[in-house]
Amino acid sequence: MISKILVVAEHDGKVLNSGTAKTVSCAACINGAEIDIVVLASVAGPIAAEAAQIEFVSRVLTVERAENEHAIAAVLAPQIVVLASDYTHVFGPSTTFGKDLMPRVAALMGVNQVSDIMSVEGSHTFKRPIYAGSAVAKVEAPADSVVVATARLASYSVAGGGNSAEIVSANTTVDVPSHTRVTELKSGATDRPDLQTATRVVAGGRALGSEENFQMIYRLADKLGAGVGASRAAVDAGYVPNELQVGQTGKIIAPDLYIAIGISGAIQHLTGIKDAGTIVAINKDEESPIFEVADIGLVADLFSAVPELTKALG
Repeated sequence: MISKILVVAEHDGKVLNSGTAKTVSCAACINGAEIDIVVLASVAGPIAAEAAQIEFVSRVLTVERAENEHAIAAVLAPQIVVLASDYTHVFGPSTTFGKDLMPRVAALMGVNQVSDIMSVEGSHTFKRPIYAGSAVAKVEAPADSVVVATARLASYSVAGGGNSAEIVSANTTVDVPSHTRVTELKSGATDRPDLQTATRVVAGGRALGSEENFQMIYRLADKLGAGVGASRAAVDAGYVPNELQVGQTGKIIAPDLYIAIGISGAIQHLTGIKDAGTIVAINKDEESPIFEVADIGLVADLFSAVPELTKALG
């Protein structure tokens, strides 16, 4: 039986998120699979054109409805369920978007979701991390039901481009709830790379002591052209917004370079960076767990080391 996979596109209404192409890479690991992408938006044309270029994709389905202007899971999920009847699998990225949306899709379809696929062993058999990433479980989904799953983006590279998949308008004549709606959207303006797609990330922890001191992290990141992250402790202390949190309850990332400053290295944080290429740690406590996973470690006072490093970068 040929696997037919529907990948739900993540976008901001204008640009496709790179997590979509990584999810396609995951789907392509199922041998012989036919892969379609669905773009749900108020205006889907530009996003669909971008999705059509992704390698391995056969078709791009567009669902244009005024209700789809904002990515509200309660609104999108019923539409995806209608489309899912033609597919054996429905995949989404394991991002904030996917973690919000895909469980609703699975619940409406009456199936269990497979979360954070890090390896495809067969059309219905996958590996996923458990216990904060300290173990890997091999799970098998029922062969007689649709597989609803999220792909762990840190485990996959972005699928190539150069494709020219067919773009097809799809109809989802289904009532969507109106009790959930967007009233306001606030987003900090920044030229820094997105945390989940950045090739370099500088992150700070509770040891920085204040929101003002966290500015050192921003300055170093700007010198490196890096994204900015933080430990949960730094977020809980109010130094930075929740969107910068890295770890089990934050974002799972896999940059080429990760610099951890004033971060002790709790297991929940290490879960979010285990796939990073090179890990650099700066901490004055030489017993910090972060040094056990760091490729390069500097035992030093961050209030001296970070300004010196920033200055040395010119």
